[in-house]
Amino acid sequence: MEAGNHTGVSLFLLLGLSEDPELQPLLFGLFLSMYLVTMLGNLLIILAVSSDSHLHTPMYFFIANLSFVDICFVSTTVLKMLVNIQAQSKDISYIGCLTQVYFFVVFSGMDDFLLTVMAYDRFVAICHPLHYMVIMNARLCVLLVLMCWFVILPISLFHILLLTQLTFCVGTVIPHFFCELDQILKAACSDTLINDICLYVITALLGVFPLTGILFSYSQIVSTLMKMVSTDGKYKAFSTCGSHLSVVSLFYGTSLGVYLTSAVTHSPRRSSIASVMYTVVTPMLNPFIYSLRNKDVKGALGRLLS
Repeated sequence: MEAGNHTGVSLFLLLGLSEDPELQPLLFGLFLSMYLVTMLGNLLIILAVSSDSHLHTPMYFFIANLSFVDICFVSTTVLKMLVNIQAQSKDISYIGCLTQVYFFVVFSGMDDFLLTVMAYDRFVAICHPLHYMVIMNARLCVLLVLMCWFVILPISLFHILLLTQLTFCVGTVIPHFFCELDQILKAACSDTLINDICLYVITALLGVFPLTGILFSYSQIVSTLMKMVSTDGKYKAFSTCGSHLSVVSLFYGTSLGVYLTSAVTHSPRRSSIASVMYTVVTPMLNPFIYSLRNKDVKGALGRLLS
């Protein structure tokens, strides 16, 4: 390949999940279906929470924000793939690729932060029930969400600024269905040591601190539940955490699965297939997890649809 500065490279090639022409219609139909289900499910959650006064509580406020982030998250990765399959093209512009990286980092980080904030909300609700509405007031809830945005936006911009300093070869191929930061660094023609160090340090911090917060919150919740005498009280308290625990397990489990797959197989194609779980499947399942296990959400959805 002919080497060239990044300013002269206008296009990258996204290989997608498969190069088999016969599989393209199947992939298009499958991912279009999952995208539409994700959009519909998360939009219904947002509409139900915003329209029903019974759901105007901190927990549902955070769920609605998570649904909004999931809509943006799946749109960032899936839409370009659907357009490329339909147009029988693998091209993505240099600016388009950087834009996709920026929003992917933003929304995946927001997912992580919101799950941590929701764990804190459950901790306050179960461990300090008498002071719950005083502590988790509307001002604090909005402030927590804004803090998440203020932290992740400059971090994502920092990654983009580092990427603009790299040199890419003409005809750069990315063995993925979207511009993933790690795959772009591997495709660069210049030294990526600083980028790699920053990626691993920031990823570790964004993974360790939120997960530590979630584990601490649930350790306190379990300790409080063990002290409860009433079995009904224990069940009612734990049932409010069931949906959140399911989403946390799905998010971190699939993310860890992608990391282990890439570390063991060293196959970009298998890694891209595994990444479908947390980029597409998880946002699609979240609305079902929160609605199927929750009578309040099901009631609100019933009133909304009727």
